[in-house]
Amino acid sequence: MNIDILSTEQLELLKQLIADSQNILVCCHKSPDGDALGSSLAWSSYLRNLGKQVTLAVPDAFPDFLRWQPDVEKIVRYDRHPDVVDKALNEAQLIFCLDFNAPGRLDGMQESFEKAKAKRVMFDHHLDPDLDAVVSASHPEMSSTSEVVFRVLWQLGEFDKIDKKMASTIYSGMMCDTGGFTYNSSRPEIFFIICQLLTKGIDKDKIYRNVYNNYSQWAIRLRGYLMSQKLNYLEDYHASFYTLTRDDMRNFHYVRGDQEGLVNEPLRIKGTKLSISLREDDRHDNTVWVSLRSVDDFPCNEMAARFFNGGGHLNASGGRLDCSMDEAENITRQAIMAYGDLLKKK
Repeated sequence: MNIDILSTEQLELLKQLIADSQNILVCCHKSPDGDALGSSLAWSSYLRNLGKQVTLAVPDAFPDFLRWQPDVEKIVRYDRHPDVVDKALNEAQLIFCLDFNAPGRLDGMQESFEKAKAKRVMFDHHLDPDLDAVVSASHPEMSSTSEVVFRVLWQLGEFDKIDKKMASTIYSGMMCDTGGFTYNSSRPEIFFIICQLLTKGIDKDKIYRNVYNNYSQWAIRLRGYLMSQKLNYLEDYHASFYTLTRDDMRNFHYVRGDQEGLVNEPLRIKGTKLSISLREDDRHDNTVWVSLRSVDDFPCNEMAARFFNGGGHLNASGGRLDCSMDEAENITRQAIMAYGDLLKKK
């Protein structure tokens, strides 16, 4: 099966860039998710195995349930160690941008990133790239950036250099960005890749448990509370939304990642096409983070761009509102009504 994604010219340029660079920085987007971390950890490991000096920098915190991953202790957070990351960016000869396609996704790291003189390479799967890169493997049709990383390694002829820990992070990233392979994962190439990763000795069942069965008792109580007390279901529109406030977070000892994937849960209601999560920022007033999930051909990304200052994929998108939670709820209802014709259609 042919899973190549780079042109001959891109492939040769990538090889030359890596060969010519000793100090390399790998980075991913703000609030890193499973795919951002999985792809970044795997690619960083590959570069280190080549003898490169690699800094893996992320803008801020990532969920606790991803801390099991190999080499996670080598990650440098910009919000905690800005001087270290600034120095690494300044000294880098090459920068790899994984799972983001615009500098704005780096949040506090953006200014230092834009000042860096190193050439950039982008591996990503989001729509509408807006990042100056000398090599760009940008494929929105793919399940995840972790899939992109595997395909690049395969095309480089480096499959033999993928060890068990690299395979586990690639698999984890693909799994996380497809909801356990329940959406955006129907292409046969994905399962060819999974078959190849399994030859590295990974335990895919354990990886699933590490990600999805790794919550505190308070996280489980919070998830039950949100679904039983905070879920708004608009039956005529086959849509739902729920809210997570700072009070809820305090009451249930919230830590980052406690509601990871919960936005998918209302899609289990028969006939539901759209689910939206509204979460107050835990540090700033009048900031609400929005996650959207849908099934079939309902365009989450269009709704996110039109109403929530965001974007993303057809069935999985996100955004941000600078307003109170009450205002966010009103905007969400307006968004659902605006797409009523699509949502009501059977």
